[in-house]
Amino acid sequence: MKFTETEIEVRYAETDQMGVVYHTNYLVWMEIGRTRLIEELGFRYFDMEEAGFLSPVVDVHLAYGKPLRYGQTAIVKTSILSYDGLRVTYQYEIRYKDGGEIAITGETTHVCVRKDNFKPVALRREFPEWHKAYLQAMEQE
Repeated sequence: MKFTETEIEVRYAETDQMGVVYHTNYLVWMEIGRTRLIEELGFRYFDMEEAGFLSPVVDVHLAYGKPLRYGQTAIVKTSILSYDGLRVTYQYEIRYKDGGEIAITGETTHVCVRKDNFKPVALRREFPEWHKAYLQAMEQE
């Protein structure tokens, strides 16, 4: 399975009063990882939106481990967990750069919809090259 790794430096503004990364920032980092994976497959969300489509999140699952703090560096590992031509589920592992301890694991599921009416469409039909790339990414060792 193809995956990407994205390095994130924890900024002070991303921490809460307890001095740890505020939980919603992990979702932003997951989006950064997902965007990087899609770019490495040769595509851009921007192009999808320009064509009149969106890819909203329809489900999120997170499991927290050891929290990251300001000044530390995280590695966001992103891959495609499942894809059926309509839905795609990405999986994430956010860990400490130093030591490799897990800060969070998670999944997000997305569908492709028309921008004007939010009706779901089959990615395999509207974006056949993305469809092919997703299938190949899941088969890679």
